[in-house]
Amino acid sequence: MPKIDPATECQTVITTFECSPGTCADLLDRLQEAYRDFISHQPGFIAAGLHVNDAQTRIANYSQWQRREDFQAMLRTEEMRERNREIAGLCTRFEPVMYEVAGVF
Repeated sequence: MPKIDPATECQTVITTFECSPGTCADLLDRLQEAYRDFISHQPGFIAAGLHVNDAQTRIANYSQWQRREDFQAMLRTEEMRERNREIAGLCTRFEPVMYEVAGVF
């Protein structure tokens, strides 16, 4: 489970996926499979969470990694490249962005 704490030194990645209500469940299934079967086993992975909006038009993914390079190495694997091609086919766009925790209230 992700722990949000500005004192924790880790790389936070927030990815938003834009989809349609008709593809949201399939996209969520693919993302859950990717985390269960592959991503969570990669070096440097700490935790992640998936969130779906009420209209089922967006999925937000919050993930934490020990280092930025760990996340980037996972993305470059052949397995994740193949998974991302499938994921891209289920959404209109997705964008991972790296963040640092600036505050918790």
